[in-house]
Amino acid sequence: MIEYLNQFLTACLVFTCMLSFCRADNTKVLDLPEPRTTAGRPLMEVLRDRKSTREFIQKEIPLQVLSDMLWAAWGVNRPESGKRTAPSAVNWQEIDVYVASARGLHRYDAFEHRLIEILSDDVRELTGMQDFVKEAPVNLIFVADYSRMGNRPQRDKDFYSAADAGFISQNVYLFCASEGLGTVVRGAVDRDKLAKKMRLSSEQKIILAQSVGYPAD
Repeated sequence: MIEYLNQFLTACLVFTCMLSFCRADNTKVLDLPEPRTTAGRPLMEVLRDRKSTREFIQKEIPLQVLSDMLWAAWGVNRPESGKRTAPSAVNWQEIDVYVASARGLHRYDAFEHRLIEILSDDVRELTGMQDFVKEAPVNLIFVADYSRMGNRPQRDKDFYSAADAGFISQNVYLFCASEGLGTVVRGAVDRDKLAKKMRLSSEQKIILAQSVGYPAD
């Protein structure tokens, strides 16, 4: 009898966890651990060690480290105003950070500090044209939503979204140098193919991708 009761309680616990992962609209979300905002090495040391890495070992990035990295990249550092760890022109905050991993494709929701599932498929191979991208445990995709940028000319939207994605990418570089991770930002992406897979709208433009993982050397 006790054995059956334990099995029943275990099943209830699993079901409760599944409910917490699925919202009313069937959207799956993964709440990230609180970012450790007092960690890290001195800035000058990090700048000295910043570099690009294109060879990665097969080691998953722990969820806490991923949480810290996403907050460093594009998290909310001033909750009272909703402003972020990287600047954006006119405070448009037009860049969305997508996370491609073996878990699938997720969008980073900085205001709730969570990942929202977009696809359950592993799309890492589609995030670049080099062989190593499918080996990197995480590939970030920086997507600009031009609908947030008002009626500015196309050239302004292209310019400012590229600059804003660059600020975020550099934050990732500095975090990785501090935490012993390797990373490389990439422009060689089949944007049309990836955008179709990601189900992006005509107003959403893939700007850059960035591979992250533990370096082979």
